[in-house]
Amino acid sequence: MNQELVIPVLAGGAVVAVGGAGLLVRQMLKAPLQDRLRGLADGTMSVSPQSDSRRFADVVQNLGAAVSSGSTSRSLREKLTQAGYHDPNAAAIYLGAKALLFTVALVACGVLTLLAPLDNQTKILLTMTGSLALFFVPNMVVASRRARRRGDIRRHLPDAIDLLEICASAGMGIDMAWNSVTEEVRAVSPVLADEMALTNLEIHLGAARAQAMRHMAERTGADELSSLVAVLVQSDRFGTSITDAMRTFATSMRETRSQRAQESAEKMAVKLIFPMIVFIFPAAVLVMAGPAFIMLEGVMTK
Repeated sequence: MNQELVIPVLAGGAVVAVGGAGLLVRQMLKAPLQDRLRGLADGTMSVSPQSDSRRFADVVQNLGAAVSSGSTSRSLREKLTQAGYHDPNAAAIYLGAKALLFTVALVACGVLTLLAPLDNQTKILLTMTGSLALFFVPNMVVASRRARRRGDIRRHLPDAIDLLEICASAGMGIDMAWNSVTEEVRAVSPVLADEMALTNLEIHLGAARAQAMRHMAERTGADELSSLVAVLVQSDRFGTSITDAMRTFATSMRETRSQRAQESAEKMAVKLIFPMIVFIFPAAVLVMAGPAFIMLEGVMTK
């Protein structure tokens, strides 16, 4: 098999292997929480036999535990929790996935660069660049999930607060209203509904409502939930109307959301400068000045 065929085959195999590993790790990290919530909703907690994916997750977890010496930082655990990975072993699996991707990329890039007709310095540079690029893929995945979950909560939280205010105005207690809103919100925002369900479970297990809601704010990383906790605690402490406080808070959240949308719209003009200069401006110059350059070249060559 000649060199021109080996390099594309190895490159394609490496891309498929790394991409499949990343998708598999992502699915395994989401599976425990989904199974737990599904079991709580059905009233049954089923234990499935250990599958190949679970065994692979155990291998990745052991690798991460070996890399981190069995201890992980609190900031990493908070980031994973805010991204939706509530499993206690999520940090070890995360570090194991980073180590595994780095190793696979190092081997794959090393083989590809050895077959390429390049000097040694270029081979080392390309190998390290590819390895580091895949090493930071889990960071980008976690950051993307955190931003997406936070945006989803910010978008649907005002509607949930309005429903809480309506239920409280109708005479329902805050706990019963919280349960009702959780079921109603699930159709439009499963992320917010899951977090509210976990908060409700924590309250049933004996935690104070304010403490459980603070934990919810820490799990999601949304500042609006921290403000909601402060509003509810102050209303309960000073004896003011909870419905009025929630109505005012929902209105302020919508105003803040509108201001953020306006800010994003104002930034759009600045963000469009780079693609216009790189993609649109050269094409426009070529179309407008191209015929003139061709005619000038014809005149100069005569």
